[in-house]
Amino acid sequence: MGVQGLTSFMEKNGNILKDVHLRNSKLIIDGSNLYNLLYFKPRLDQNHGGDYDAFEGQVCKFFKALKDCGIDPYVILDGGSDYTDKKFETLKERAQSRINTANSLSMGHQVSGVLPILIKHVFKQVLSSLKVPFAECICEADQEIASLAQRWNCPVLSNDSDFYIFDIQSGCLPISHFHWEKVSMYRGSSIKYIPCKLYTTTSFCRHFNINRQVLPVFAAVAGNDYINLRNMGVSLRWEEYSSMEGRFARFDGLLNWLARFQGQKEALDSVLRLIFHGNNRQKMDAACQGLSLGIEEYHLPPGCLERFFNDGVGPGPGRLAEPLRVLPDWTLLPLMKGTLPSSMVDVLLLRRVMHSVQVEDPRLPSGNNTSRPIRQVLYGLLLGGRRTDHSSQRPPVDDVEEYYREGNNLTSSMVEAILPSTAEQLQLDTLDQAPRSVQLEVFLETLGVSQSTLSGVPPHLRLPVAVTCYWLRHAHPPIDLPLLQALLLGLVYGELCRQRRSQRGFLEGPVLERLRGLIQRGARSLDLGVAHAYSQWQCCLKESLYLNQLLCLPLAEPQCAWLYKGTLVHQLVTKLRGGLTPDSLLMGGPCSGQLYRAMLGAILNSHDAHEAAVIPLVSGPRRATPPSLSQPLDDLTFRLHILALEEDDDDGAAGGRKVMPEDDLGWTLVTVQTRHKKKDRFNRARNPEFSRKQGRIGWE
Repeated sequence: MGVQGLTSFMEKNGNILKDVHLRNSKLIIDGSNLYNLLYFKPRLDQNHGGDYDAFEGQVCKFFKALKDCGIDPYVILDGGSDYTDKKFETLKERAQSRINTANSLSMGHQVSGVLPILIKHVFKQVLSSLKVPFAECICEADQEIASLAQRWNCPVLSNDSDFYIFDIQSGCLPISHFHWEKVSMYRGSSIKYIPCKLYTTTSFCRHFNINRQVLPVFAAVAGNDYINLRNMGVSLRWEEYSSMEGRFARFDGLLNWLARFQGQKEALDSVLRLIFHGNNRQKMDAACQGLSLGIEEYHLPPGCLERFFNDGVGPGPGRLAEPLRVLPDWTLLPLMKGTLPSSMVDVLLLRRVMHSVQVEDPRLPSGNNTSRPIRQVLYGLLLGGRRTDHSSQRPPVDDVEEYYREGNNLTSSMVEAILPSTAEQLQLDTLDQAPRSVQLEVFLETLGVSQSTLSGVPPHLRLPVAVTCYWLRHAHPPIDLPLLQALLLGLVYGELCRQRRSQRGFLEGPVLERLRGLIQRGARSLDLGVAHAYSQWQCCLKESLYLNQLLCLPLAEPQCAWLYKGTLVHQLVTKLRGGLTPDSLLMGGPCSGQLYRAMLGAILNSHDAHEAAVIPLVSGPRRATPPSLSQPLDDLTFRLHILALEEDDDDGAAGGRKVMPEDDLGWTLVTVQTRHKKKDRFNRARNPEFSRKQGRIGWE
C-alpha cells in the first residue's frame, strides 16, 4: 500500500512522528487498513476460513475505545478498482502474493496475510449495528479520504504510506502507533485519551529540508502503487546522494537531491533528464507517462463524502468521472452505503473480477469455481447477458475475465454472462423497480431452491440454507454427511451466540457451552479436504450475498459474523467422523434441536426435489469398512423422519403440539399435524414424500 518501504523509513527517522493524545476530535478512518489490523494483530484464525465472531468483538472494542475518548469516527472503505486501470499490475502481484501465503499456511507454516473472504461484509454489518458512520467509495478511497480530512481539518487513521504524501493539515495517525487498547486518563481528571503518534508533511519537510510541493515527485520516483521505475528497466542510483548506508540510503539520497527544487514541475523535469541520459526514447516516454500518473494520484479533486455524511446523498451523475456514468442512477447511493457489491463497478467498467484467496487444497481447483454459476447470473443482470435457453434476441455482451488460483499460480479465464429465464425482462437501469416476487424468483432459480423448501427455516437463515443446498449439489469433491452436520451445528452455535447477546432468560446455555468447548485452541494439523469444502461454501455464500443485494434483498440478509466459525466447524467434523452425534451436542436445548432439524430437513427436501433418488453426500471414514460412496437420500431422510416421528409420539399423547408464543430464539415454531396411527409409522418413515404431506414445520 503506497510507497514501498516508506513506513519503515519513517520508523528509522523516529523524530518525524510526534507523540499526541487524541480525544474530542473527528477522525477519518481508512476502513480497509483498519479491518486488516483488527483481524491480523490479535492473530485471529487464517487457516480454517476465519473466526468472524472474534473479529466482530475486536471491532466493537475498538469503537468503544473511541467513544470513551469523545472521538467521532468516520470510516471510509475502498470500493471498486481504479477505473483508469493504472494499478492492474500491482493488483496481480498482490493476488499472487496472497496465493503464495495461503499455500504456505496450507503446509503448516506460521505466516500471515490471508483475510477471510467475508471480512469486509462482516465489518460493514458491525459498523451499521454500532451506528458508526461509514461510506464505501465508488472506486478507491485514498483521494476521497484525504479530501474529506482536508475539508474537516481532522487527522486520518491509516497505515497506508500514501497519507505521508497527501498534504493533510491535521496529519496522519499511523495505525501501528494508535494504542486504542491502552486508553489513558489525565491525572486527577476523568478525561480519557488514546496515546498515539502524529505525522505531518510539515514535520517531514522540515526534517529533510524540502518543499512539500515535491513530495508527490518523491513518491512516484521512489515507487508507489502506480509506477515502479526499476520494473521498467530504469535504474537511478540515488544512494550516491546519501551519507547513509543500507536499505534506506535510496530514500535519503533521493530526498537530498530533491531539496534543491522549489516546485513540482522543476523537480519532475530534472528527473526526466536524468532518465534520458541513460536510457532510450521508448523507456523515457514510458517513464514520463508513469511518473505523471503516479504524481496525479496526490492531487485532491472535490470529494463527495462531505455531502454524503452531512445530507445522506450520493454523488450526482454529473460529479462522476465520465467512465463511471455507466452506473445507473439508482445504484450510486446504495454503493456508497455499502449495500451493493462494489465488484459490480469492476464488472461494468473493466469486465474483470479479481477473486479472493483462501487456504485450500492447492491440488484441487479454486473454490471460486464452485460459485461460478451464481456469478454468471450476476454478470448477466449487470451486462444483459443471454438467456439460459439461448433464445434471447438481445445482442451479445463481453464476457467477464476472472482472475483466480490454479495450483499455486494466478491465472484467468473468460466467463460468460447468463440470464435465467425468470430474468429475461429485467434491465439493470430499473432492477430496483422490479416486482419483489420476480427478484425472489430469480434468486431462488439461480440457487436451485424453491420457496416452499425454505418456509420451515427462520427468515434470517434462509439465505445460508439456500446456499448450503446449492453447495451440496455443486461442490467438488462431493460433501460427506459430517461436513454438512458440522456446518449446520456451526450455524446453530452462531444463532445461540447472537441470541444470548440480545435476550434475557437465555435457556440454551448447556448447548452453547458444549459447542464452545469444542473450539480448537492452538495450532493443529489442518485437514485440507475440510478446508477446501468450506472454502467452496464461503465462496458460494459471498456470491449469493452479492446477488441478493443486486436484486434488492428479496431474502433477508443474515448477520454474517454468526454464520461461520472455522475453528469450531473443523473440530466438529473430526468429532462427528469419530462417532459423535449431533443429538448428543444438542441435548438439553429444545430450540437448538428444532433449528438444526428445520435446516437439515429443508436441505434434504431440496435434494429430494433435485436428485430424485440420490443425494451427493459421501460417507466419511467412520468405520473400518467404508460405506457406499453414494448415500441414498431415502436412508438419510428415513433417519430424519424417525426422529420426527419419535417427537410426534411425545406430543401425540397430549393431542398434538400447540402454537408456541415467541420463544427464546426469537422465532415461533408452528407444527401442523394430522392424526396418524402407530401401525403406519414405519411405512411413512420409509416413504418420505408421504410423511411430508402429513406434517409440516414452519417458523413465524
